[in-house]
Amino acid sequence: MSTNTNLDCTLVAKVIIQDMFKVKAGESVAITADSGSDPELMQAFTDAASEVGGLPLLIWTPKAKEDGQAGVKDWPAAALTATLSNVDVWLECNSTVLLYSDIWENAFKNNKKLRYLIIADSSVQSLKRTFTGYSVPDLGKMLNKVKDMILDCKTIRITSANGTDVSYDINLDYSFDIDDGDFSMPKFGTAPGYVNIVPKIGSMNGTIVFDLLQHTDIYGNDNSVAFTMKDSIIVDVKGTEKEAEKFKKYLASFDDPNMYKISHNMFGINPSVRKMCGEIVEDERVWGGVDFGFGHTSPMDMPPLGQVAKSHFDGIVNKVNIYLDDIQIVEDGVYTHPTLKPLAEKLIGTY
Repeated sequence: MSTNTNLDCTLVAKVIIQDMFKVKAGESVAITADSGSDPELMQAFTDAASEVGGLPLLIWTPKAKEDGQAGVKDWPAAALTATLSNVDVWLECNSTVLLYSDIWENAFKNNKKLRYLIIADSSVQSLKRTFTGYSVPDLGKMLNKVKDMILDCKTIRITSANGTDVSYDINLDYSFDIDDGDFSMPKFGTAPGYVNIVPKIGSMNGTIVFDLLQHTDIYGNDNSVAFTMKDSIIVDVKGTEKEAEKFKKYLASFDDPNMYKISHNMFGINPSVRKMCGEIVEDERVWGGVDFGFGHTSPMDMPPLGQVAKSHFDGIVNKVNIYLDDIQIVEDGVYTHPTLKPLAEKLIGTY
């Protein structure tokens, strides 16, 4: 590995462990990884924790064939659950993720002090772009203002030049969370730079045309996949014949009707992510884009029972228009609302 890459690993690890998690002496830091994880980055995380007196625990697990609950049969579930129920910090770096599995759910149920971050199989360069280069307090101001505006509306509509036109209602009993990079308190954390919404059950209707969709080959080429949504359920998959048919088979393979249901919608607001690169964790946060997630939804996000499904997948639409009721806050990927524009410009400069 080159010297520059080693330096990037060290930078990313220190920002995450020391600046964002603020790990203290004596705190236990679990780092879960598999054969798809970067060993140099895993070592950098352990070194960054040790440097401030933390107690790192690096756990290599088998690489599961599928994500989430579908992968449980490939992991030492009881041992992992017991361990993760008793640590202060958990960095999930598995390339096939435990997220939303029973292991993950029980860790959060049992461990009320848990500070968690999922980075999955993101490359070091993607992590550098996603986690560095901005002010966490300034990002927090922007995210909280967007969240407040969402809480004041009833219906969200998202459109795009690619043909997307979808709307849904909100449910104030469900989750409206942000990640600004402050992981110093117990939380379910993902990469910074988004506002996440769990739509009201049965309220999403319209068409979503993806610029990137997991388990397809539609990024950076002429392929396309589009979902027709009716009452929050995927009722049709259209697009390039090969990719659309492949995705229909993927969904059908779970034999689970909840895999067709919307789980969440994220507004991408990371000031360091200004264009898509084909890496899902980074692209979910692309400035002026949105993410749509489907399948499993945790009871933490959709109380009281959540939406149990065998797995979870996500897709991205870039450069969107966002309307909160009849008020437009984003135009072709630019935050134009007069309340948000100054906050955006402080983060990324003048448009």
